[in-house]
Amino acid sequence: NTPPLVWEEGEIRLEQAAELHRAAAEEMKQEFFQHGEATINGSALFDQLDFDEWLKRANRNHHPETVQTDWAVATTFFAVRKTDGKMLGMLDLRHSLDTPFLKEYGGHIGYAVRPTQRRKGYAVQMLQTALAGCARMGISPVVLGCYADNIASVRTIETCGGVLVEEKPYLDGKLMHCYSIRV
Repeated sequence: NTPPLVWEEGEIRLEQAAELHRAAAEEMKQEFFQHGEATINGSALFDQLDFDEWLKRANRNHHPETVQTDWAVATTFFAVRKTDGKMLGMLDLRHSLDTPFLKEYGGHIGYAVRPTQRRKGYAVQMLQTALAGCARMGISPVVLGCYADNIASVRTIETCGGVLVEEKPYLDGKLMHCYSIRV
C-alpha cells in the first residue's frame, strides 16, 4: 500500500482522496448542492455516489490493474488550504487520454472550487500544482476542456498557459473550448 500522493504549491496542498477526507468532503458536496450545482467537475462522480462507493472507485481507477475499462488511470485529489486545512475543491488528474470521451472532451484535468471559496485564486493554484505534477509524471502536453461561457475556467486555464486549440459543441450542444498546455 503506497501512501496517498500530496503535492504542494503556494497556499494549497493537493491531497489524494482518502478516508480521512470523509467529513470535509461530504460537507463540501452539500455546499455545491445547496448552491444549485448538481455536477462537481473533477470529482470522479463524487456528485453521484456515496463516499464509500466513490472512494473505492477512485482507488480502483488509480491503478492500471483495476481501472474501469471505460476510463483512464486517474488520481483524484482534494484541494486543501495549508493554513487551516479547509477543503477548497477537487481535482481529477487522468494520467492518459485512453478513452474516446477523454480524447474528445474530458482532457487530463477536471477541477472544481467550492462555491464559497471562488474568486480567491484557488483554481489557478490548484491547476498550477496539478501541472507541476503532470511535468513530474511526463504528461505533456496537458489537454483541458471547459464550456466557452465558463469565464472563470477560461481565465484560469489561460493564466496557467493554456492555448486554445479547438472550439466544438459538447455532448449537450453547448460550445466548449479545448486547451493545450506544455509543461
